[in-house]
Amino acid sequence: MDSSKMTAETPLSPHADGLHIGNSLTREKERFVPINAPYVGMYVCGPTVYSNVHLGNVRTFLTFDVVYRYLLHLGYKVRYVRNITDVGHLTGDTDDGEDKIGKKARLENLEPMEVVQRYTNDFHDVMRVFHILPPSIEPTATGHIVEQIGMISDIIDNGFAYESNGSVYFDVRKFADDHDYGALSGRRIDELQNQTRALEGQNEKRDPLDFALWKKADSSHLMQWPSPWSEGFPGWHLECSVMSTKYLGKTFDIHGGGMDLKFPHHECEIAQNIGAHGGDRPVRYWLHGNMLTVNGRKMSKSEGNGFTPEELITGNHKLLEKGYSPMTVRFFMLQGHYAGTLDFSNPALQAAEKGLERLMSAWGTLNTLQPVEGPEACPDLDALKNRAYAAMNDDFNTPVLIAVLYDAVKAINSMASGRMSVTAEGIALLQALFADFAHDILGLEPEMPEGGGHDRTDGLMEVLCAVRAEAKANKDWATADLIRDRLVELGVQIKDGKDGTSWTFD
Repeated sequence: MDSSKMTAETPLSPHADGLHIGNSLTREKERFVPINAPYVGMYVCGPTVYSNVHLGNVRTFLTFDVVYRYLLHLGYKVRYVRNITDVGHLTGDTDDGEDKIGKKARLENLEPMEVVQRYTNDFHDVMRVFHILPPSIEPTATGHIVEQIGMISDIIDNGFAYESNGSVYFDVRKFADDHDYGALSGRRIDELQNQTRALEGQNEKRDPLDFALWKKADSSHLMQWPSPWSEGFPGWHLECSVMSTKYLGKTFDIHGGGMDLKFPHHECEIAQNIGAHGGDRPVRYWLHGNMLTVNGRKMSKSEGNGFTPEELITGNHKLLEKGYSPMTVRFFMLQGHYAGTLDFSNPALQAAEKGLERLMSAWGTLNTLQPVEGPEACPDLDALKNRAYAAMNDDFNTPVLIAVLYDAVKAINSMASGRMSVTAEGIALLQALFADFAHDILGLEPEMPEGGGHDRTDGLMEVLCAVRAEAKANKDWATADLIRDRLVELGVQIKDGKDGTSWTFD
């Protein structure tokens, strides 16, 4: 999938009109109508680059990779912005604690930008491993300090922020007088007041609910910039408001991120955008990916069940029976809808591994098919394509799409065995189905593990088929049947035809 090949003249797919998105803001599934079709603006909150990428990050960015791919497939011209947070995200995730990157730099005796570069590189490496496309623009918080200071000034001028002791805070109650603060997360002002704990430095605030737009830095803070209020640094929430509106406009189509960002991060973004620019709905569609669990429990360091992408691939973790390839992990994640929780377990990963092999094997068989006449009529392949679009148009429902592809797998295997007829046109339709949906939209690629991968598998199967053929020639039916039966137990179907023996995975 190459977005650079898309032009303003590329027509939209007729299926584009049917796309519906589960909007976190309205809690309804809404028809997708871009502000300025065929152009679409999408912003996704990127990583805070102070540590290695975790699997929750991978799932979130995989979710929006599929959204991006499908919008491109439909013919939209997508500007996809995904930021890098390299300052302002404090350890308390609100206004307390030390800057996460500064803390890491201090612990490792590094410059903060060394930490940023190391973990940005790691993030990009992991995205490539899992075949996640890069965004159109990947801005950094430190690259937009001037714009952040400008937005703070606008919010102050509009009466929604105030300076206190060199710091600047957003006035939540003033904003809530005329706007629905908490609409995205479903939280209400009175509830938030009861939940807000007293934090160091909050005596600067008029209200504990207020959040920082600019923080005055003390001499120990490693990253600080001059501003009209003090030497300091921007608040975490501000960067996304600045970078999304700079590159996508004051009102744009899609904003995404993990479910954990709904509050306070995304709620504060909405308030900042309205506080600076006015209006009442700066983002048309909010999408949130759900969390990961392991064997039914929340993935976390304290539980001892959190593992990195590297551990998942190598199998070097006490909870893993083996390593799983990146494409297996990608396929596993696609088998769950992005808005639902996803539970990692060895049986589930192993089932995904077998399922992916079955899909890839049929895809390979498809490319060798020749038109044949068979006793069973070819299925309605146009119906398969329409079902595939219906699945993706139903809030990017990848599990249902995979079920459609499995139906195509059954048809391919029947065609390969001669049980089902297929025309040249039918083969072309199936090839387009796999190219469009399995490859371009789901992002699935054949993998070549160390040692030859599928080439090695093909070689081993050729040897087994040859041994079985020799046994049959010698009328050693017991050996021939034994080989066939053992392979069936492993999910391999042997097919004897007039042109010799072929095999496929179930």
